[in-house]
Amino acid sequence: MKVQIETLNRGSMMIATLHGELDHHAAEHVRGTLDREIDATKTKYLILDLRGVTFMDSSGLGVILGRYKKLHSQSGELIITSLSKPIERLFEMSGLHKIVKIYKDRATAIQALKEVAK
Repeated sequence: MKVQIETLNRGSMMIATLHGELDHHAAEHVRGTLDREIDATKTKYLILDLRGVTFMDSSGLGVILGRYKKLHSQSGELIITSLSKPIERLFEMSGLHKIVKIYKDRATAIQALKEVAK
């Protein structure tokens, strides 16, 4: 199953919501789509809403880590929201939860970004 990506751009902030399985089959598509959107809109802050992700493997973690590095190198920030319990466990096992900020929901993440962007 291919991952569907919905993006919403608000100035220097983009919210990307993913639906489907973020595995090795979908990783390149997600990576390319997010990078094109980030570059085209000059996104500095990315909220990645994973509420619709039903499965993720190490390739999915690689996509997230890569977007974190890309934004961090441009003085930006990546925030993850709406993790299911299995995906949250994967973040904990990989240690990614120590690197990337994770919030319970989109509204909390937006509020946190507003504080950072001041």
